[in-house]
Amino acid sequence: MKFITSCFLLLASLSALAQAADRNDIPSCYDYAHLSQYRPASSGRELVVIIDQTVKVPLEIKNASWQQILRFTQPGDRVVLYQFSALLQNNFMQRLFDGRLEPLLTDKAIRDNQGMESLKNLDKCLAEQRQYFAKSFGGLMAKSFAEQGDNIAKSEILDSLKRVSQDLQSDASTSHTLFLISDMLENSAFDSFYRNNALRLISPDKTLQQVKQQHLLADFAGAKIFVAGAGLIDTDAKNNYRSGKILQQLEAFWRDYFTASNGVLVSFGAPALNVELQ
Repeated sequence: MKFITSCFLLLASLSALAQAADRNDIPSCYDYAHLSQYRPASSGRELVVIIDQTVKVPLEIKNASWQQILRFTQPGDRVVLYQFSALLQNNFMQRLFDGRLEPLLTDKAIRDNQGMESLKNLDKCLAEQRQYFAKSFGGLMAKSFAEQGDNIAKSEILDSLKRVSQDLQSDASTSHTLFLISDMLENSAFDSFYRNNALRLISPDKTLQQVKQQHLLADFAGAKIFVAGAGLIDTDAKNNYRSGKILQQLEAFWRDYFTASNGVLVSFGAPALNVELQ
């Protein structure tokens, strides 16, 4: 841990200017070991985690979601964290983290031609880079969820998803996975899935047509999409019952929406996600 608090914090400060042009919140071990020219190609995989700050997520789902992320991420992956809310003074969409875990140097021919000290520094740094990622990303993720006393009435899910997809248009990754932690209950000027303070039974076809008319479709570049928290009930709210029929219609709408937005809804956790990210 001492290595993390010294090496990685030093590298983070030295790389601040470079991040302005090409953001990477995880300092490079290959740069640290002066072996940048031997950095292997990335995995081509990208995980985008999107957290809805308007939802009070139970601790069990928070912990399960974090373990899902840790199991999914591998050396060479890019990992991005977004937080969104209604557009308020202190609550708005932000890209909180954007970092790349570096691949291991496994090419024997290259390793045989490097100095022992350089390889030692590289291997030690790469071994602890994941701990730095977990501490940095995990801390920001934990702060992204609504606190018990928070009460944000509006939820701009559709607009936020469109903005996230636009933000990622220039991404060169070949495999995209989106992990969305939200109740998936739009409540904005575009539309509201509530009526009389209770969740209403929506028409998937009619709602999708409204989304198209308001130009709210996105382009997720063929991403695999996983949802946790769908239909979550605020235990302090009145009329908090969610029927199976309501949840079925909710899932049907979002499945159609993601298909129309060039994405594939793999699993709709209502509220727990019971499959592994892939």
